[in-house]
Amino acid sequence: MGLRRWNQMRRGIRLANVGGGIALLLTANAAPARNMVKRASATARPAPSNRQLSGADIDRRVEALLKQMTLEEKAGQLAQYSVGTPTGPGTGRDDYETLVRTGAAGSLLNVVGAQETNRYQRIAIEQSRLKIPLLFGFDVIHGHRTTLPIPLAMASSFDTELVERAMRLAGSEAAADGIRWAFSPMVDIARDARWGRIAEGSGEDPLLGAAMARAYVRGYQGASLAEPTSVAASVKHFAGYGGAEGGRDYNTVDMSDVSLRQVYLPPFQAAVEEGAATLMSAFNTLNGVPATANSYLMTDILRKEWGFNGFVVSDWTAVAELVNHGIALDGPAAAHRALTAGVEMDMESHLYGPEIPRLVREGKLGQAVVDEAVRRVLRVKFALGLFEHPLVDEKAAAYVATPEKRELARRMAEESIVLLKNEGGVLPLPSSGRKIALVGPLADAPVDMLGVWSAKGEPRDAVTLRAALEHRLADGKGTLRYARGTGVLGADTSGFQEAVAAAAASEVVIAALGEDTSMSGEAASRTRIDLPGNQLQLLEALAATGKPVVLIVFSGRPLALTEAQVHATAIVQAWQPGIEAGHALTNLLWGEVNFSARLPVTFPRSLGQVPLYYNHFNTGRPAGKTDLTRPPAGPAEKYVSRYLDERNTPLYPFGYGLSYTTFDFTPPTPSASTLSARAVQKQGQDVLRVKTQVRNTGKVAGTVVAQLYLRIQGASTAQPVRQLAGFQRVALAPGESRTLEFTLGFKELSFFDSRASRVVEPGTRYDLWVGDSSEATQHASFTME
Repeated sequence: MGLRRWNQMRRGIRLANVGGGIALLLTANAAPARNMVKRASATARPAPSNRQLSGADIDRRVEALLKQMTLEEKAGQLAQYSVGTPTGPGTGRDDYETLVRTGAAGSLLNVVGAQETNRYQRIAIEQSRLKIPLLFGFDVIHGHRTTLPIPLAMASSFDTELVERAMRLAGSEAAADGIRWAFSPMVDIARDARWGRIAEGSGEDPLLGAAMARAYVRGYQGASLAEPTSVAASVKHFAGYGGAEGGRDYNTVDMSDVSLRQVYLPPFQAAVEEGAATLMSAFNTLNGVPATANSYLMTDILRKEWGFNGFVVSDWTAVAELVNHGIALDGPAAAHRALTAGVEMDMESHLYGPEIPRLVREGKLGQAVVDEAVRRVLRVKFALGLFEHPLVDEKAAAYVATPEKRELARRMAEESIVLLKNEGGVLPLPSSGRKIALVGPLADAPVDMLGVWSAKGEPRDAVTLRAALEHRLADGKGTLRYARGTGVLGADTSGFQEAVAAAAASEVVIAALGEDTSMSGEAASRTRIDLPGNQLQLLEALAATGKPVVLIVFSGRPLALTEAQVHATAIVQAWQPGIEAGHALTNLLWGEVNFSARLPVTFPRSLGQVPLYYNHFNTGRPAGKTDLTRPPAGPAEKYVSRYLDERNTPLYPFGYGLSYTTFDFTPPTPSASTLSARAVQKQGQDVLRVKTQVRNTGKVAGTVVAQLYLRIQGASTAQPVRQLAGFQRVALAPGESRTLEFTLGFKELSFFDSRASRVVEPGTRYDLWVGDSSEATQHASFTME
């Protein structure tokens, strides 16, 4: 009896043939299991994720070139070096021309501009032995020259088509600068507001994150990678990076395989299915194994399950950091672990280049492993057309923020800015005649409008709130009094007097407060997520004048605004809105454009609630209807899942956002009251259709983000109290109604069981809610048999 068979018997597991696949069945010695229907594991190799990276022609070209390469040249294709602005501890090298000339570098990053990229490219294609072109990469995160809102803000739009257009612009601008590889999108699910990199992703929900991931990839890569305006996407950070303990960047991540697959991996899988050419490994350990040396992630899931046929690049010095993680004793061991796990390119560790040839010659690393890594890199270069068109036009016109580019940036910002509070209808502001005070350190801060990772964006292109207000109120349409009041992190109150005087002399106060650009992004975790410095004190002083205060919050994360909201009549979450910040805000504040954005993350009441997210599990002792606004009065109120000094609920929930109009929904109507688990598994898509009618009940036109949520009860593993199952942006005239339909299939109705298999199970109940936030109340249900 073989060891495998013995172990199966010892665990009480036997194998049965079910429908051509293999199902796990429990014998009498094992814990009882319920009936379930799951997708049978495919024995066939999955189809290539990107057909542009496969096929006889590209394989022939790759193999022909591979046969000519020396071991050192192969290792060179797997090495990337930074020339220019570092984003981490560098290697201290400056011999880049020599590296390129000798074929010791396959890629460079932070070289930007047609003239500079062409200079290095000419060395590669004219002076290196095999004339293999370089691949230039850059952190194009939310625009290249035309700076758009940060990714977290763009996710607030729930508008994948507009995001795709925005990324198409970003990619084309980068390509004109010689950049054919964007280190974006970041698709890490983020549930902890302390983590600075929450700004770079699409928030806390896997379905929204997956939809945005697809939009980014389509935008960057276009219809064909070979188009000169296309860039290869690099989907990051694979995987689990957003689950860092304590919200501290680069920190440990430890989670179940069910959580990994059900929450954190869907955006990555969606990007791979959309044809992403490359991925980037994460800095963190995942369940004890650093992601950059994690073969379960890089090989088992990414290649064997998903069929990914692009290549993986490490994050900055992540290969060398395997020594710090303690799983490699030295650089050669780190290089070996990373490459054999499935990381084909080493970013800035300077280990693959010198160590791979040595490891192969010493018999510690197989030549086949190296060859396969090189194949993957070369396929991307061939698919991008770099061998045919390695250079870019140096005589192209200099960048201009054209009206068309500004219009796209402005529309993206308008759809990204969220109205959180509007007490007494203080907004929209009247078209003319108002005396307005503008106060705050972010009222006239162009750098902070660009936001974190602004690529080659220029502050001079940014329209601040002050500039936009001055333009709007010109020609006698109103008066503006401006006072900075304080700094972002300031403790000095000497500017308060001027700010309060401006407020007292005005009819309405606009307070521009929040975080500056340096307070979010990489290496920007915070242990306090309220308004920094003495900004809350300034806000209190402004409110004490008795004038209505419109608080504009600029930030790269959800802040705890519980105290701030007491002093604000209206609150607008502006994020970091890009070059058209001021114009977008004034259009919204005056009602020329209606608010339509919804929160892609939960806003906590206080730091102690973090991490806080809407799609959490229930507990065995839920608080239910217990009054959590006061300490418990007795055992019945105490021994439930609660805090003694704070409510469980958020200040603002996921999916929430106000408008200048209101919307009503009818209860959802599923197309069937009962589904067959086996039929769902067999049919796959278009299993259930859910209809609802939405009506604009207000007096102005508006756009609602209709959201469908579901909960699965009676399953073998606990499921979230709610999870987003679909969303649609719908524009409605006053009084207009529209019938909406959501289509659900196996993917939306299934979940991961305790063995991390995606299943549907008979004997389960599905609850549905539809509305315009995760607290939607219109309800229906159906059963799975």
